[in-house]
Amino acid sequence: MAIVERPEPEKEITLGISACLTGQKVRYNGEYKRSESVANHLTNFFHLKPVCPEVEIGMGIPREPIRLIGTAADDYRVRGSDNPENDFTDQMMEFGRTTALSLKQDISGYILMQKSPSCGMERVKIYHENGHPLGASGAGIFAKTLMESCPLLPIEEEGRLHDPVLRDNFFVRVFAFHRWQQEMRDNPTYSGLVAFHSIYKYMLMAHSPKNYQKLGQIVSIGRKKPVEDLADEYIQLFMATLTLKATRKSHTNVLLHLLGYIKKTLSDESRQAMLKVIEDYRTGMIPLVVPITMLRHFLDSHGSDYVKSQIYLQPHIEALGLRNAL
Repeated sequence: MAIVERPEPEKEITLGISACLTGQKVRYNGEYKRSESVANHLTNFFHLKPVCPEVEIGMGIPREPIRLIGTAADDYRVRGSDNPENDFTDQMMEFGRTTALSLKQDISGYILMQKSPSCGMERVKIYHENGHPLGASGAGIFAKTLMESCPLLPIEEEGRLHDPVLRDNFFVRVFAFHRWQQEMRDNPTYSGLVAFHSIYKYMLMAHSPKNYQKLGQIVSIGRKKPVEDLADEYIQLFMATLTLKATRKSHTNVLLHLLGYIKKTLSDESRQAMLKVIEDYRTGMIPLVVPITMLRHFLDSHGSDYVKSQIYLQPHIEALGLRNAL
């Protein structure tokens, strides 16, 4: 029996995903590459939109394997492994562009199958015409087209999501982009932009103090520039900033900034206890969730509405447990 009943998380966000990762038997050999983390975890929190480019362009199941064939890291096509004259590049690129147009209004992130000639985000082997490895790598054709067509969309490979820092970074971007879609995409306003920037202040500071300053300068332009242009300039730098990895040093800096809002209202004992936990985090003794949880407790009692509204304190669903390993 649970000590405290917790409500089931609401699925508000939809993610695009390579269909084979969900357990669909769509690979060239009629099998799948089912991801346990997707099947047993993410389905509890997100709607998933499975896509298999090979099947969608009519290649069938089973089918001839494909590979990237070319002469350089920026000059390759996707062709049949057994019959290189079978070139699927143009079809795959067109499907990527069509998918981007059809999904970008509905999804807030995309999880790709690593090392795939269609869906691999990076490090996909490129081969010579004679079948020998070129010694170079690139992105799968569908993934490359998707990334070019949707530069703001958070995209990550399933394999890289096993890295705690990359996993947290991806979902920070997913939840931030979803909020932007809900609040600013279709009806941007100057006041909305100010409010959005205000609650992301310390999240941005954790990823790049320099870019946080630049984003503040964009917001300060205000009505001197059409709001659509201002919002477009802002979100491009905003999403680029969140792709930068936050570090223990930058997290520590933000934790100390947030503590500064309540240090005068805390008892000496509580302040010292908070400082010790932050130092323990800084030196790698405890994960980020510990100082964050303690700080949120103190802020609930002593913090202003402004500081309690900071997305940094809970950038994604707590039940995902992403900060437990940071």
